[in-house]
Amino acid sequence: GIVRQLRMVKSEAEINKIRHACNIADNAFNSVKDFAEIGMTQSNINRKFQSACLEAGADSVPYVSMGLGAGGYYDVISPAADIQIKDGDILMLDTGLMWDGYFCDFDRNFSMGTPDPRVISCHSYLVDAVMAGLEVAKSGSTAADIFHAMAKITGAGKALEAGRFGHGLGMQLTEWPSFIPDDHTEILEGMVLTLEPSIETIDGRIMVHEENIVIRKDGVEKLSTFYKEMVII
Repeated sequence: GIVRQLRMVKSEAEINKIRHACNIADNAFNSVKDFAEIGMTQSNINRKFQSACLEAGADSVPYVSMGLGAGGYYDVISPAADIQIKDGDILMLDTGLMWDGYFCDFDRNFSMGTPDPRVISCHSYLVDAVMAGLEVAKSGSTAADIFHAMAKITGAGKALEAGRFGHGLGMQLTEWPSFIPDDHTEILEGMVLTLEPSIETIDGRIMVHEENIVIRKDGVEKLSTFYKEMVII
């Protein structure tokens, strides 16, 4: 519809707000290594992370999901629980914080102690998949094109069949389009998008990696700070 079309392409003022929200989240993610420790509970880390988001300048933190487990996690939409963090666990934090009415939406993976070498390998596949999505994310390509570019990479380490690999972003945490095989929405200049590939790691566990971008006339602008190495705490 008309509203959907208007919402998908952002004005420069809207892009500035989303960029600022991303900067706030980047600062909060950078502080995790200062407070996260083995032995803490997920719930405690969640509270400290939300505080870090607010201290960094967020108006509110409507969405935080966490993944936790040795070698990966079983889902990416669980709220925090009173589970203690153990040596070797992978901790994933995903935030949709708001600034002036607009969301960011990206995640970071942290290794609590020394990670399993297979996890490091899967993480680098995810980083490569995001970069592959970035290459294809330009005016004239489709949402499905971006999905397939990322899925081709994560398939190298067993792709997760279900789920989308990203979506539009703005006044809502998830907007159109969706990066799935059957969404043929044309990518347009001014769209703000999340690139979110997932990969199967060990024994049915998964990892995800998510970054935020805006489509420009001459390519792509990164809104979140693309990172390559998993942070080891």
